Amino acid sequence: MRVAVVAGPDPGHAFPAIALCLRLAAAGDDPVLLTGTGWLDTGRAAGIESVELAGLDLEAGDDDTDAGAKLHQRAARMAVLNVPVLRELAPDLIVSDVITVCGGMAAELLGIPWVELCPHPLYLPSRGLPPLGSGLAPGTGIRGRLRDTIMRALTARSVKAGERQRSTVRVEIGLPAREPGPARRLIATLPALEVPRPDWPDDAVVVGPLHFEPTAAVLPVPPGEGPVIVVAPSTATTGTAGVAELALEHLVPGRTLPVGSRVVVSRLGGQDVEVPPWASVGLGRQDELLAHADLVVCGGGHGMLSKTLLAGVPMVVLPGGGDQWELANRVVRQGSARLIRPLAADALVAEVGEVLSSPRYQEAARRAGESIRQVTDPVRVCHEATRVAG
Repeated sequence: MRVAVVAGPDPGHAFPAIALCLRLAAAGDDPVLLTGTGWLDTGRAAGIESVELAGLDLEAGDDDTDAGAKLHQRAARMAVLNVPVLRELAPDLIVSDVITVCGGMAAELLGIPWVELCPHPLYLPSRGLPPLGSGLAPGTGIRGRLRDTIMRALTARSVKAGERQRSTVRVEIGLPAREPGPARRLIATLPALEVPRPDWPDDAVVVGPLHFEPTAAVLPVPPGEGPVIVVAPSTATTGTAGVAELALEHLVPGRTLPVGSRVVVSRLGGQDVEVPPWASVGLGRQDELLAHADLVVCGGGHGMLSKTLLAGVPMVVLPGGGDQWELANRVVRQGSARLIRPLAADALVAEVGEVLSSPRYQEAARRAGESIRQVTDPVRVCHEATRVAG
């Protein structure tokens, strides 16, 4: 089966798309990746046919801070631009990243079945949950349920406005105003990171995290006998800044950490900070690094959270914007992490010490990782989607 996988250039979306392509190729399918130019060589080096996703560059008058315009108006323009590209690629199925909406629109324009890829938990509004992004657990009792009802009503205006924007641009490019939706939704997360809801969509299937390592390099762990603390600053533009620098300055063996501790800073950027002898900084395979970790300090992005839980490692989470606040609160409630906001040196030292000193955080992380046993194969879901559409 020929499958076109469409995703924007953000690592949190491009990497899961590459991972899905690799899973499809391993199963005997013929995937092609459409993404930003920054990851084309990475995809090709992994053995995946990779093509530039047209229309990612801003045009005059575009407002990249306007989420509605970015999700709808630009998506419609990009759908039209990518139709000839996709027609030439001749896919049997299009998989479109959840925020790279153009892939689904282009599939409709071409009359090709499509599947939505959510590289995180399901974020659709629910009548049984507080608004996504609040970080709140579902309310209980009369007051809790009333709180959630009021919050949903306040956010419903924005949801409706987005739906109107989507309908308008759909009509402008020749699609029906009402979106039929994908044949399936691949929810690429751990079941432990999901929140039970009374209105789980029939088309949504939890398929487990889709991880891709953009390097074959292994970041060395400095010698020592104490715990290994991995620091993984967020790759998102909305992530908390200064995490690596603060950690290297204040997480010091023999002073704030047990004697013999090691700190490893894993990030896409280079080694542009002063590195003490008990630390290392750079780009390396995080799956390899997590096999040695006793604790992870990270920004709360889904990719790092799910990798860490799969390795059974507890966390201290420093959430930035976007969905990081929501996800950070979920892992705290699940029991595998502590949360810091705003970032401060004394809080970082205190929470790292708390997690290292109590085995309950590691036990909770191990339980969360074991929930991978409950997921469905995403390749099978893609195959089923073409049969349903046919």
